[in-house]
Amino acid sequence: MMNKMWLKRTVAAAVFGIFAAQAMTGDAHAQTFRWAFQGENITMDPHSTTEFTTVGFLSNIYEGLVRRDREMQIEPALAAEWTLESPTVWRFKLRENVKFHDGSPFTADDVIFSYERSLKDGSDVKPRIQSIKEIRKIGDHEIEIETNAPNPILLSELADWFILSKVWSEANNADAPADVRKGGENAATHSANGTGPFKLTQRQRDERTVLTANADWWDEPEFNIQEAIFSPVSNNATRVAALLSGNVDMIYPVPSQDIPRLEQTPDFELLKGPESRVVFLGFDVARDELLHSSVKGANPFKDQRVRQAVHHAIDVEAIKSRIMRDASFPTGTLIAPSVTGYDESLNQRLPYDLEKAKALMAEAGYADGFSLTMDCPNDRYVNDEAICQAVAAMLARLNIKVDLQAQTRSLFFKKVLERDTSFYLHAWATSTNDGHNILYDLLNTPSPEKGTWNLNGYSNPKVDELTAQVAGEMDAEVRKKLLVEAFDLVRQDEAHVPLHQQMLVWAKRKNIDLHQRPDDRLELRYVNVN
Repeated sequence: MMNKMWLKRTVAAAVFGIFAAQAMTGDAHAQTFRWAFQGENITMDPHSTTEFTTVGFLSNIYEGLVRRDREMQIEPALAAEWTLESPTVWRFKLRENVKFHDGSPFTADDVIFSYERSLKDGSDVKPRIQSIKEIRKIGDHEIEIETNAPNPILLSELADWFILSKVWSEANNADAPADVRKGGENAATHSANGTGPFKLTQRQRDERTVLTANADWWDEPEFNIQEAIFSPVSNNATRVAALLSGNVDMIYPVPSQDIPRLEQTPDFELLKGPESRVVFLGFDVARDELLHSSVKGANPFKDQRVRQAVHHAIDVEAIKSRIMRDASFPTGTLIAPSVTGYDESLNQRLPYDLEKAKALMAEAGYADGFSLTMDCPNDRYVNDEAICQAVAAMLARLNIKVDLQAQTRSLFFKKVLERDTSFYLHAWATSTNDGHNILYDLLNTPSPEKGTWNLNGYSNPKVDELTAQVAGEMDAEVRKKLLVEAFDLVRQDEAHVPLHQQMLVWAKRKNIDLHQRPDDRLELRYVNVN
């Protein structure tokens, strides 16, 4: 116990030492904004990952052809305007006089280069551009994008597809993205050259990342900060203490147990709202023999009765009240109510029923249970490790013995993206605010293009077929019916156990103005220090 207490104090002291150093080195007259999140960004290369927090951070540095406004609606970015020339051909007029952070001009060549780069090995953004057949240069500031079929959500897909400089990337041997799943690195992994409102000026992984305002940004700034300093702080108590002491101006997420205290502290404000992200449990349903398990020559999770038993054994209301302190919204589906394609009929959880769960286990031949490893991040979702510990305790009642492997998100994602997992906690928030993204990235049969985040090998040909139909259906009502049908099949297959939507809870000093998006993304272009 003494050693653990000493370690916690040492870690906290080290973190506060970093904060103190930041405060001492900052210009007292500059408008500096400091914030802390519970995990670190995976990479600075926007084509290497679609991990949502990393993409959100990079949106302060890089830009796409379009972006989302405060109301989450699509608006122009590097493309000033566009027209639909035919059902499959879009023409974009690019902004002129836009410069990358190194001063080089932005042209159509950079868009085409970024498209070709995004198709290379090491890229995790292929789903963003999977519908594109070709990008053609019409002029230095005009392009055509031809899709394989009519695509009703092309603009939404392009909102998080960022443009890199062709000249800079080739000069720095970064003409292909490094595969972060294999520990790959290149110049774009730890440095950046975008067109966005902020420049990357310092990157100390696991300590701090410093951004400075881009004085040559093409848009009219709505922010007044000149410097933004990000610090990953995984320890909940340390993160809250950093806010209370004034070492940071904003933190997220706020630990559930600290919400009442911060609500009563006059110098701070909480921002709350339902998140579009759904937290769920996933099983390996593909392998003939389960990895990291006591069962040899078989995979219990290929039996739907075992998956259903696990679902019945999870007391989601207990997780809501005891772990989440009521800051969650239990759900029976992987699609959130705010996302296109949601229908209330989908939101049907199996009831918590331990006796039913035991009967299903016995029927499947596993009355004595088995042991296995569970993978879990400990710095990505609200109370993620505590949720996994609760799940492990609940499954112990079925004689399923869980060896919990909880680790920082960078290591967690590296492991599970290599499909080195049997059972895991994950969550998904669609970048397009449309159900097709969930189907295509998370639920389609894994292939180099589709199912990039389908970590459990789930495969239903009918779901794949419906996904393809959804992708090209321009009639909104027909498209909604196809989405509901697909998500209903996923729900019936029981390849996942949906748990809940998180409640977004951010805390900030009252002199800070910022905007909270429902996808938990902090955009520095809306931050003002008063």
